Amino acid sequence: MNILSIECTHAALSVAVMNAGVVTEVQSTDWKKSAETLVPLIEEVMAQGLLDLRQLDGIAISSGPGSFTALRIGMAVAKGVAYGLGIPLLPVPTMPAMAASLQSETGTVMAVVPSRKGEYYYASYLPEELVSGIWHDEVKRGSAADVLAAASSGNSGTVVVGRQLNEIIPLLCGSDAIYREADLFSASSLFPAAEKLFAGANAAELNRVTPDYRQMFTPNGGGG
Repeated sequence: MNILSIECTHAALSVAVMNAGVVTEVQSTDWKKSAETLVPLIEEVMAQGLLDLRQLDGIAISSGPGSFTALRIGMAVAKGVAYGLGIPLLPVPTMPAMAASLQSETGTVMAVVPSRKGEYYYASYLPEELVSGIWHDEVKRGSAADVLAAASSGNSGTVVVGRQLNEIIPLLCGSDAIYREADLFSASSLFPAAEKLFAGANAAELNRVTPDYRQMFTPNGGGG
């Protein structure tokens, strides 16, 4: 199976391709320039992965929540490639995929993604949920204090995973929760879920796939 994967929801940008089980990935630090950077990254990873676009079976996209702008860009590019090739688009929810990237953790994992300024999306997952790939859709939004309260109210040693959560990290120091930077979460993290989705995917349903914004965008509202 050959799958192209895109992850640009928040604070990082990566593209990966799976060629018959072999994964090639490229990353960029220009996340805020996703519109200019994403297509060249796709061309680069396809060349490195020794694949032609016409050899792809599906396109995986990290579907959110995340930055309003980045989600729109990533979804538009993914849809354009999938539609042009007539292959399925495979939307993978960002938060459980990010939590599942911490493969070494055996306790509860809470994924946290920035929302508007001072607000965050957060959701907790049990180890068995992450292993099975059967993920719930209960995502909450609140302040850093809300995230701390949720992380502290669960099982001792809850692992909080996110990117550059500078407001939250100091708060966790006085709790039982543990912080992990989401260094391992990238486009290649989407492949396990994308392969499962592929079995039931339908190229004709492309127009129904939308970014998981979880909130409406407002100008100057910090939605990214």
